[in-house]
Amino acid sequence: MKFTKMHGAGNDYVYIDCFSETVSDPAALAREISNRNFGVGGDGLILILPSDRADLRMRMFNADGSEAEMCGNGVRCVAKYAHDHGLVNGQIIQIETGAGILSLELFTNSTGKVDRVRVNMGPPGLHRADLPMTGTPDEQVIDQELTILDRTFRITCVSMGNPHCVIFVDDVASFPLEHYGPAIESHELFPRRINVEFVEVVSPDEVYQRTWERGAGETLACGTGASAVTVAGLLTGRTGSKLLNHLTGGDLEMEWDGQGDVFMTGPAVEVFTGDYQLR
Repeated sequence: MKFTKMHGAGNDYVYIDCFSETVSDPAALAREISNRNFGVGGDGLILILPSDRADLRMRMFNADGSEAEMCGNGVRCVAKYAHDHGLVNGQIIQIETGAGILSLELFTNSTGKVDRVRVNMGPPGLHRADLPMTGTPDEQVIDQELTILDRTFRITCVSMGNPHCVIFVDDVASFPLEHYGPAIESHELFPRRINVEFVEVVSPDEVYQRTWERGAGETLACGTGASAVTVAGLLTGRTGSKLLNHLTGGDLEMEWDGQGDVFMTGPAVEVFTGDYQLR
């Protein structure tokens, strides 16, 4: 089976072109191929498929085999692959995801290849039912206290098609993410688990983010997470409507006016292609 390894700001996935390949058990393949010692290695598996509703369709599986609704860094790479490999034409394309159909604007370099993509991530979901989260369905969770293990945090919960819990901290680089991340991910408040963003605010238009991703552990970047951080920062008065987000693997440019859709602009990189021997 042919595959392509790609990353967006270091958030790396194995991509399969299902216009020409067939994957019978994507959950099992995701666990196998994502293994960094015995497989290709990556944060998960993304399938690029035909769609009868958009230019193409994306399915995303975490490294543990669980299927997620969307991946912001992943969808940029799907757009790059589709353009560079002749699956689509034009600079504006539509991609069907588990979170709905997204519109993407492609930016090419001097070789004609896509190197940056602007994504309309859609509007945020701000109610408990959107995540989902236990409690009153139409309640918003903005800067509410949550005690985890030995510490009380203030959390803001946002759905960007997939669920996020945003926590602002003083020093994100030294924060023990691997200690608190798993406990929050699997907390009983979140019946489908949750992604967790730990964020340090530098200024109203600049932050540093680390992500504990549901089903994958710490990842170098998370585009839907960066979108949730943009929303949470504006709602809590910590940041403005435009944000430069420094993630461990690179930077994303974010925009949200407080009412409509969230926009994300960032890199998409093809690393290598190869043939994978199915087991």
